[in-house]
Amino acid sequence: MLCGGQLIRLNELLARLEARRCLKDIEPRLFSEDEGPQHGEVVELYGAEGTGKTELLYHLLCRCVLPEAAGGLEVDVLFVDTDYSLDMLRLVSILDSRLTSAGLEEAALRSSLSRLLVVHCSSSSQLLLTLHYLETTLNSRPSLALLLIDSISAFYWLDRCEGGASISRQEEKLSKCAELLGRLLRDYKFTIFATCHTIRRSSSGSAASCSSTLEADRPYLCRPWQRLVTHRVLCSRQEAENHTAGGSREEKRRQVFRVHCSSSSSRTKASRISSFCATDAGVQFI
Repeated sequence: MLCGGQLIRLNELLARLEARRCLKDIEPRLFSEDEGPQHGEVVELYGAEGTGKTELLYHLLCRCVLPEAAGGLEVDVLFVDTDYSLDMLRLVSILDSRLTSAGLEEAALRSSLSRLLVVHCSSSSQLLLTLHYLETTLNSRPSLALLLIDSISAFYWLDRCEGGASISRQEEKLSKCAELLGRLLRDYKFTIFATCHTIRRSSSGSAASCSSTLEADRPYLCRPWQRLVTHRVLCSRQEAENHTAGGSREEKRRQVFRVHCSSSSSRTKASRISSFCATDAGVQFI
């Protein structure tokens, strides 16, 4: 007969071996054909503030927690909110709109929300502690297939200040987070989507101005995190063309977001450009 400790280890082993839902088809309009994230892969949504990163996360979150009857994947999601910007009213509104369109009732909304776990972190230390407890959550919820982090760069400047002149000390906490995530991804085969904010770099002169866009898009987080990233989605904002003359002002000048998705996974290197706008019912690709 197995003792308590052996049962716990057996449950952990079964949780690792049990196949989690692959999310390669999470959004076909975002990734190239057959280039969606596989088990254990990381997608970074990178861009300046106001470029649709969080709105895109809401879209992906809803796609995962919604029932199959509403076009969802019916998997559990853990949302780590480091920016304290998670808008539950907005999220519930999107879910309710999708469920209503599918002819589903309020019970389906409660069921969808039951698949969502939310954690708030206010420092790199709290984020690291949360990730240590993530293994327990993965063991107890084999249907947990997606980890969302908004944003992974939230504590960049705070860590720089606390680290002083030492680059290794500045990056120490995030490096530990990335190394822990790497092990958990290998063991439990879930998928990560994380937002990352553009940072301003000092520049002067016309030559620097010409290269400012390329400089802003260059990864700046610690190497352990960069090594985890298999897909990078560059988010930007563009103004839509005017629509029909009889439309409202909102219809004439909708805000359109542009995303350039590139893959650096071991399978192949591919890229895709797409556009979307944010509506009351969530993201609408155009």
